[in-house]
Parts: sequence; C-alpha cells; structure tokens
Amino acid sequence: MTTIDDALERDQALPDLDWHVFPDGTERDVFRAPSGGLARVRLGDPAAPRVVLVPGVAGSKEDFVLLFPLLAAAGYRVEAYDIAGHYESVDAGPQHLDPPRESYDYPLFVDDLIAILEAGGPAHVLGYSFAGLVTELALVARPDLFRSLTLMAAPPATGQVFRGVKHIGPISDMSPHRAAGLILWGIRYNLNRTPPGRIAFVRERLGVTGRACIDDVVGLMMATPDFSDDVAGIEIPKLIAVGEHDLWPQAQHDAYALRIGARVATYATGHAPCETAPHQLVRDMLRLFADAQ
Repeated sequence: MTTIDDALERDQALPDLDWHVFPDGTERDVFRAPSGGLARVRLGDPAAPRVVLVPGVAGSKEDFVLLFPLLAAAGYRVEAYDIAGHYESVDAGPQHLDPPRESYDYPLFVDDLIAILEAGGPAHVLGYSFAGLVTELALVARPDLFRSLTLMAAPPATGQVFRGVKHIGPISDMSPHRAAGLILWGIRYNLNRTPPGRIAFVRERLGVTGRACIDDVVGLMMATPDFSDDVAGIEIPKLIAVGEHDLWPQAQHDAYALRIGARVATYATGHAPCETAPHQLVRDMLRLFADAQ
C-alpha cells in the first residue's frame, strides 16, 4: 500500500505530459446514450469492479489520464467519457432526445450517466465539479447503480452555486452567458498557471466544445436543486476530495460533507486534484472502495 508520504512525493514529482495519451491497453469506443454518441475510454479487466469518472463543464475524459493506470493497477475496471456537448462528444445534445429539446438540462446529463451505469452494472462513481451535481442527482434517482460516490471539487451548495466561490461570489449574479465567458477567459489565459502541455490541450479542447452547451451548464449551476437530504439518506460510502485552493472555501466543503455523511480529503492543490494529486486521490478512493465491500 502506498504510504501518505510516498503518494505526496509521487505527486510532487509529476512531469508535464501529453494529455491526449492514455496508458497502453486503453480501449476507445462511442457509447450510444440518450443524447447521442459519447466518446468513452476504458482500461482494466472487464470482469473487475467498475470505476466511472465523469468530467465537468469544459472538461473531458482526458482530465483523468493520471488516474487510469493507478486504478487499473489496483484491480479496477476504470472508464471515463466526454459528457454531451463536450470535446469528442460535441455532437451529442438535446436535439437527439425523444422528443427533442432546445437546451442542455440536468435530466439530459443524468439520463446519459444512468444509461452508462446500466450498461455495465453498479460502479464506484466520481463526479468532477459540475459532474458532482450530476452524479448526486443520478444517485438519488438510481442508488442501486452506485457502490460509492466521490465528489471531486464539486460545488458544496445548491441554488446559485457561484455565490460561494472565493473572491468572485459577491459579483457572480449575472447572465449565464456572461458568467461562462468569464470562466472561459480565465481558462484560456491560464490564470491557474498550469504547465505548458496541459494548457495547450485545454485550449485545443475549448476550440471544439460548444459554447452554447457551456452557457447552458453554467445556467444549470446557477439554479441547482437542493437534493442534499436525499443524498444523505442513501447509505453508501461518500468522499469529498478537494484542494486547499479550490474555488469554494474549505469550510463549505466540510459543512456539506457533514450534511450528506461524507468523509473529506484535502490536498495542497487547487480545483483539479486529478491532475496534481492523483496518487493521493487514488489512495483515498481505494480506502473508500474498501468500505463498500
């Protein structure tokens, strides 16, 4: 078992890398979800317990490149997919629903996730940022499909979740389009000072992902329903994994964890522990998984 210090040292030694490249043996396919074709990657023994990793707004499956070999080596079948309207799933969207809808909404993302879980059986699920909200809604709808839930850098709030964001919360009441524009501006101009290989990939991905979809998702995050009591009532292991410099203050994550019955793991990093603290994150996820057995 990797020690705490060993995991930290491994994370501190991470090099810059090409974020397009998954480990050897990774399988690629397109999953036919209710909203259309979702680009998916999978690694590990197909008979092993599943781990499903769901990226957030403006993200993609590549956000989990560093988690893939660690989870597969630990004996799990790990998979991730691009959510509708994003990167290699850019053509999936509300126009493919029956009947078609005009905008991306919570049911679209939840139904896509449920379809993926139904196709392969119950899984340990991680939701990153916006996808944390999606995974919680999916858990409430279909608790039988979840072995555990990890919320990584997910909003610890309901309603207009950006009000709780550090520094910009008091000025975050604006149109979804304008708010999305500010978020994208910060990403493009690398305000988080991510390494060259990472920011190059992120800018490439933003050039593909649909702006209308991002506007819709930001609008959803400004009107998040309160499902915390329902999540709290489902007795599966839960983990909130966040960086010390996350968008939302640590006190809010701690309070939300207490509310839903989750443990908390905090790392000396920012909004993306999957990029900067993968060994520590996987260490804590494996401990969570053990509690589900």
